[in-house]
Amino acid sequence: MASMRETVGNAARDGDLAWVRLAVTGQRIEEATGEGPGVAELCRIVTGLSLLEAAAVPGDALAGDALHDALGPAAAERAKPARVAVAMSGGVDSAVALLRARDAGHEPVGVTLRLWTDPAGHASERVCCSPESVLAARATCHRLGLPHLTLDLREPFRKAVVGPFVSGYARGETPNPCVRCNGGFRFTALLAFARRIGALRLVTGHYARIEEHRGRLLLARGSDPAKDQSYMLARLDPRCLDRLWFPLGDQGKDETRAEASAAGLDAATRPESQEACFLAGDDYRDFLARRGLASRAGPVLDEGGREVARHEGFWRFTPGQRRGLGVATGEPVYTLRTDPRTNAVFVGPRESLARREVSAGSGRLFVPAERVEAKLRYRSPATPATVAPLARGFRLTLDEPAYGVAVGQAAVLYEGDSVVGAGLISASH
Repeated sequence: MASMRETVGNAARDGDLAWVRLAVTGQRIEEATGEGPGVAELCRIVTGLSLLEAAAVPGDALAGDALHDALGPAAAERAKPARVAVAMSGGVDSAVALLRARDAGHEPVGVTLRLWTDPAGHASERVCCSPESVLAARATCHRLGLPHLTLDLREPFRKAVVGPFVSGYARGETPNPCVRCNGGFRFTALLAFARRIGALRLVTGHYARIEEHRGRLLLARGSDPAKDQSYMLARLDPRCLDRLWFPLGDQGKDETRAEASAAGLDAATRPESQEACFLAGDDYRDFLARRGLASRAGPVLDEGGREVARHEGFWRFTPGQRRGLGVATGEPVYTLRTDPRTNAVFVGPRESLARREVSAGSGRLFVPAERVEAKLRYRSPATPATVAPLARGFRLTLDEPAYGVAVGQAAVLYEGDSVVGAGLISASH
């Protein structure tokens, strides 16, 4: 016979506090108590329900936050073939992914990750993991009569993603936190959640596809080049792809918004979420200064070592950058590299940025490959290259020089549309 256990949730919103305590046997709520606006009524409704059933019950924002804080860590079910977990950001893409899952005959369970965001950011309410986005995601699920759960991963996210972002810049690198998050932290958490609630697949609103290539499942570019997100997802382990579904991979954003509008979902008009969500719409340099990277005057040096200007911190500059250098010359100059030890920024003409060899010390090839298209920054076009495996990672020899190659950015390798390798850039020549 299953023993009774308790799970407790707390919430704060606009100066009000709420808490909910659930006494649970198996997955059934035997008793629900708590305090705060709207809590008593919500507790009355969910008593006698399973945890997943309770997750589909709408309520006041604060009471719902407290209830879902209790439900998220505790909900667990046996595997059910029809059940899928749908990652919900509160935006239009995940809302339409939810619709697609429901209309395909699945039983979707929405899940939103509450991640840490900088409270000093000026657009904290717009990011995909903010309290407002959690409410929007929950409202979308409840409007369709579907359960929604929230996982509070703020502290693990700070350690796994935000911390390496700050320390990377302190070392003179240009890290891409979205690649680190999506290629590891986020999907690891979501797949573990899906397994816990008995969902055989995880559905997300990313613009990417999964296809069979050379005998195995690999990530592939989305059909719309303007929205393709395969670069950000490239470090996903191919072994998990059979548990993923990207229903938007074959369409563009306009089609997605039209679907949401036709279904009467509020998400149809929700603005795009910010990249690097934890910045909350702020400039990364201001964020880094608040996180302890000191503003300290240093030299801007040309290729001959002559000082041509001054700066306020090497970490404010990345290879290929032109703005903010304060250099008055007859031709444009670009950041070539920085030296954290001496706090120096080196500048030169664009041709000095050219790189023909790029190494990814932490990379891996998902299938053996010799000729690939290599994408070295999210906004940069891919370039043909020859790839050679190393004891750890791989080395690229580019057919044409790349400009603005930065240590810490992702090197993503394609054969056609398929991602055949990925890693973080460790050196370039």
